[in-house]
Amino acid sequence: FRAMDIMHTAEPNAISTEGWLAKAITQLDPDGKNVLTGVSFGRGLPRAMAAPGVRVTSVSDIDSHGLMTSVDIKEQRAEELDIFKRFYTPAIGSGATMSYLQQTGDDVLSGIDRLQTVPGRYESTVEYADNPIAKSLRDVARTHIAGLGTRIFYVQHAGYDHHAIEMPAHEKLLDELSGALRDFMADLREHDAAEEVVVYAFTEFGRRVQDNGSGTDHGSGGGAFIVGERVDGGLYAEYPSLDPKTFANGEDLAHTFDFRGVYATLLEQWLSVDSVDIVHGKYEQLQPFKVTQG
Repeated sequence: FRAMDIMHTAEPNAISTEGWLAKAITQLDPDGKNVLTGVSFGRGLPRAMAAPGVRVTSVSDIDSHGLMTSVDIKEQRAEELDIFKRFYTPAIGSGATMSYLQQTGDDVLSGIDRLQTVPGRYESTVEYADNPIAKSLRDVARTHIAGLGTRIFYVQHAGYDHHAIEMPAHEKLLDELSGALRDFMADLREHDAAEEVVVYAFTEFGRRVQDNGSGTDHGSGGGAFIVGERVDGGLYAEYPSLDPKTFANGEDLAHTFDFRGVYATLLEQWLSVDSVDIVHGKYEQLQPFKVTQG
């Protein structure tokens, strides 16, 4: 959907190949020294974290993350890993292309080696639920607590594109999400890390007000959540009107705050990076974070 592209690139007026989080990673780590500055848990790399020249690590399962993990014999696996690593040994007069490939390969291997230390450096009394979003958030907690220098994590919770069975399906999904976030924050508190993390939960589409006979259709206006110990809880921006005369396109809730302003808020107030080039302009920001005395 085009809506996904817009939300992931912060560019509603043109097709872009640069994700907004990928551009943030470039500012956070301009020399690309840490391949784990951005880590995505799940299958595939989200568009928001993709951009030419930006290295991001994508992990499906941190407990089995690595190369040649299907090889059971330790000596055989070590031999195959050695062969793989030699692929990236620089050749004499190899040139810029081979140098880039070598650096990329070295980064991959370095990231794998460091992530493989995560499970052994984590203990917790928090018991997460057995579902994908809970597992992903547990992996985020484990990696953050390991102190590998990751600044941006990305996880996905799929399955909201329901219509006829919208109510029961969404009830189950939102229960999973809220439970996973509860356990995630409890885990961070147990490790004195809760004030170091902010969660931004968003969707690329909202819902229309009127039922169409098969649930509600996709809508252009939608909400988002900012969660964390440093967040001053409450409703930010103006509550949308349910008066049909105010609907966008005659059927959508009209948005009351530009999503690029939310991005700018997170980028500048939490990550301390310049948002103008990332969101393609200067936008009004929210003030969701508690003022610290000091």
